[in-house]
Amino acid sequence: MTDDTTTGQKPASGPEGALATDEPELGAAMAQLSTAPVEDRGQAVQGSFGGVRAPGVKGGAAWTGREVLGWARWFWRQLTSMRVALILLFLLSLAAIPGSVIPQSGVDPTAVQDLRAQNPTLGEVYDALQLFDVYSSVWFSAIYILLFVSLIGCIVPRTWQFTGQLRARPPRAPRRLDRMPAFTTWRTDASPEDVRDAARKLMRGKRYRVATDDGAVPAVASEKGYLREAGNLLFHIALIVLLVAFAAGQLFRAEGGTLVTVGGSFSNTLSQYDDFSPGSLFTPDDLEDFSFRLKDFESSYEESGPNRGSVRTARAEVAYRTAPGGVEQQTTIEVNEPLEIGNTKVYLLANGYAPVVSFTDASGNVAYRGPVPFLPQDTNLTSSGVVKVPDALNEKGEREQFGFQGFFVPTFGGADSGSMFSRWPEPRYPVMFLTGYHGDLGVDAGIAQNVYQLDTDNMKQFKDEDGSPFAKKLLPGESMELPDGNGTLKFEGVKRWANFQVAHQVGSGWALAGALAAIAGLAGSLFIQRRRMWVRAVAGPDGTTTVEMAGLGRSESPRLPEELGELAYALQSKAPPSAPADAPTESGAEAGGAPETPSRGDRPWTR
Repeated sequence: MTDDTTTGQKPASGPEGALATDEPELGAAMAQLSTAPVEDRGQAVQGSFGGVRAPGVKGGAAWTGREVLGWARWFWRQLTSMRVALILLFLLSLAAIPGSVIPQSGVDPTAVQDLRAQNPTLGEVYDALQLFDVYSSVWFSAIYILLFVSLIGCIVPRTWQFTGQLRARPPRAPRRLDRMPAFTTWRTDASPEDVRDAARKLMRGKRYRVATDDGAVPAVASEKGYLREAGNLLFHIALIVLLVAFAAGQLFRAEGGTLVTVGGSFSNTLSQYDDFSPGSLFTPDDLEDFSFRLKDFESSYEESGPNRGSVRTARAEVAYRTAPGGVEQQTTIEVNEPLEIGNTKVYLLANGYAPVVSFTDASGNVAYRGPVPFLPQDTNLTSSGVVKVPDALNEKGEREQFGFQGFFVPTFGGADSGSMFSRWPEPRYPVMFLTGYHGDLGVDAGIAQNVYQLDTDNMKQFKDEDGSPFAKKLLPGESMELPDGNGTLKFEGVKRWANFQVAHQVGSGWALAGALAAIAGLAGSLFIQRRRMWVRAVAGPDGTTTVEMAGLGRSESPRLPEELGELAYALQSKAPPSAPADAPTESGAEAGGAPETPSRGDRPWTR
């Protein structure tokens, strides 16, 4: 993004601004310490926006091509500025709030329908504002695209400029090095050529880019800290990668849930899902080809302590194939340890119990047999559920539908209270309590039904001889016989079931890479300083050589004078001060020691 505070021009105020005012030739030395584009202020203007003046049209005059171009350039500069990019980021975060507060059609269509039914007027307003589909709405997409364009419009010119800086030589030394923010000097008996050769080797050893200034007064120019701008560009590129990854993740994502009992299987097709939520650009052809079979499910629970009864381990043993007819592979799915197949991950979400029941109708035929998943209601897995028998014969020999609803508890604890609740989540004392109905289940109406609920609107409950509702408590192996010989339901045993979330995720790897790159780029742009160093050696009339060293950074930093002092101290090993050991040098440093920062009156030379 364009940093409006560093435009690459001569500062108008502050220490660097004072330097530019006092010594115009320092402009070349201070130029290109940033890749921020330089503002074009030669345009005639009437208004301004954010401190950047915009082109204007004189009253009543027709627009010319130059004025239209001026407005286009002004708009582009605003769009690619740091200020506007931050505003767009803030707007994007605000725009995401309704998507997390208001139910979304692609995530929970049932909640959307309930809200419309309960608040018709509010539902119409939400529909008009596209608040039920925030992330695919026109206004959210507009903010997202503008931010995307803003980042690209910032990165491309800065990358081009930074590439040019990498190929360019460090700038020539200013005529007055003593006007630099960090400066020191001393005299030595070494020749100017030897001093410059030693300075070049020293700077290269410190990984500076070095060039020889063959001007009127030869000098050594060096520069370091290019990773600051590289980090800045990396940060912006990483933001684009993150935006692309998040967009792809929303557009091409798909999530679905499926409940599988032990011994059952799942194939990754739409008909196998209990619920399915795709992205706007996702198609069934994007589903990975795989299937798996739940071989076993094991869980353990805390036996004591404050977390007694909470899950300690939950493990699903599955066998899966990555292609029809492929080799079957074995694996274990645990919480936060999904099965990964291509861009799809299979997560373990929940588990419970599925009582195995059989129903024998009045004619003696087994009309139904199999496990029936019951849904947990508490942490001890007290579960509720229904058994539906859609095709059976009653005592009159007529076809009729039967339904049973009730509870299952793995460890029965309601013997004294007459209620159904579980004392422990493991099947230590499994009990099932059911009441029976007969009539029309509604499964033939062609309308989707919740398999865990029983619609009793068109059904009648069986009654005991005294007219009370017919119900019975069953242990494994026990049966309940319906009144009038309508049939028998037997509780044969218990199986476990596991609920899996199948998530088709695109761009997760790119999002992670972008996040890591953004952190690395931000660290580089914050902690690396772009700086330049110059060394000038001039022969004096007394036969000694005057050595001048100066440093300049993109911004003021206490590290710059320290670094200059360290370099000067290292250079003195090849160009020692000519002053006696007990006399201070011109810069105030002891002979053989690091030159101190000289002062000019009450103002230090090193700023």
